[in-house]
Parts: sequence; structure tokens; C-alpha cells
Amino acid sequence: MPSAATLQMEIERSLAARFPAALSPAPQTHREAAATGVAAVDTLLQGGLPVGAVSELIGAMSSGRTSLALAFVASRTAEGRICAWVDAGDTFDPESAAGSGVNLSQLLWVRCQGMQSSPCHTDLPQAGRRRVQRQPWARLDQALRAVDLLLHAGGFAAIVLDLGDTVWEQASRIPAATWWRFRQAAGSTHCSLVVLGRAAYAASSAAIVLECAARQAKTSGGTILSSLEYNVTLKRDRSARIAPCPFPARRATASTWTAQPGWTQQMRRA
Repeated sequence: MPSAATLQMEIERSLAARFPAALSPAPQTHREAAATGVAAVDTLLQGGLPVGAVSELIGAMSSGRTSLALAFVASRTAEGRICAWVDAGDTFDPESAAGSGVNLSQLLWVRCQGMQSSPCHTDLPQAGRRRVQRQPWARLDQALRAVDLLLHAGGFAAIVLDLGDTVWEQASRIPAATWWRFRQAAGSTHCSLVVLGRAAYAASSAAIVLECAARQAKTSGGTILSSLEYNVTLKRDRSARIAPCPFPARRATASTWTAQPGWTQQMRRA
């Protein structure tokens, strides 16, 4: 009786014309890693977030996800690279970003407009006049279109899609085809797409999923906030990265990092 390997070879040979290596596992993709600027997280990721891929930073409010994204953007802009921040909820604070080390002259801030009303129909009586509002998820539509345009335009080292204030019911309805298109475009333009959200939305299109959670706040003198401590857990790792510097082969699944006082303003809405 033929062995499993022999049967596989026979099936692959018969399907070679239409489906090359139909039963062979796809080779693991090795990508360059970009440091996040947080040593504990870079050690956890063996170098940093992957370049040319989608990464998700998830967590509840004040979990540190925004501060981690700011640290990553600060690291990229410090190298003279251009980055973009697509602000779906219009909550980005440039002062806090600058305090976190982001070079604002190297950052494109895309502010998505909120709900607006159409002009009144002046030819109707006062009782018949009405205002037609846009769909509640108009901001989400704008954000997705902006990311699509920026990814295909090229030239951006990192793009942050901030869905932190987007409710789960809306963000979870983003089609899988949209995330797949973002993943392909990020790989083609060598861009790191970082998605901030309350949960993981990109599914299999995300190479990395990091879950952030607040741990404790440290004070000095009993009343002055000195630092905030966070836990970061690696929930998914679908691609091998080429680290910019060597790290131990053994990797933990969780890490802890501490934010300094200069970050506290942004962390309140992280």
C-alpha cells in the first residue's frame, strides 16, 4: 500500500498544471522588523512590529494601546520617515504626540469628519423642512478610504488606523476583503499598518496582535502621578520577522513596560 508521502506526490503531480504544490505548506514569510521604541515590547516581538504587514494593538480604554502606537510612530519619524495617523474618532492630540517624541513635521494627520446635516429644503414650509443626517458610521467609511489611498500612494513608513473610539458593532462589520486588500498593499509598499481597536478586527490578515492592559499607576508623594505600568500580551504571531538586532531565541508571551510622566495626558484617552 502506497505511503502518505507517495500519495501526496502523485496528487501534486496530477494537479501541478492547475495547482502547483497543492498540498505543500506555504513557506513562512520573513519580514523586516521596525522597533517600537519600547524595549520590553521589542524583546517580546524579537525586534519590533513587522514592516509590510498589518499589526493590531487591542485593549480597553486607557490600556496603553495609543501610547504604544505613539512610541512606534516616534521611533519611525526620528529616523526621518514619513508616517500617517488616520483618526476615525477625531481624538488625536498633537500635543501629547509631540510630548511622546513624535516629529509632527513628519506626520500626516487625517481627521475624519463627524455626522453632518444636509442643508434645509428652503422651498418647503417650515413644518416640512428636515435635515438628512449621514450614516452613523460615516467616519469609519472615511477612515477606510483614507487608509486605502495612503497605502496605494506609497511613501509612508507607518500608517496608524485609530479605531479605538469606534464601537465594536461597526468595526466588526469591516469586510474581510478590505483587510486582505490592506495587507497586500502594505506588503507592496513596504509599510507598517498599525490598527488600534477594542478588539481584533483584521482576523487572518493581521500578522501581529498585541493585547494591552493597564497594570498599575505609580505616584510620588502620594498625590503626583509619576508613571503608568502596562502589560502587553502577544496574542497572534503569523510571520517571522528579521530583527534589526539579535534577541534571544526564546520568547515570552507577555511583557510589562512603564510609561513615563510625559505620556500621561495621552494615556487618559488611550
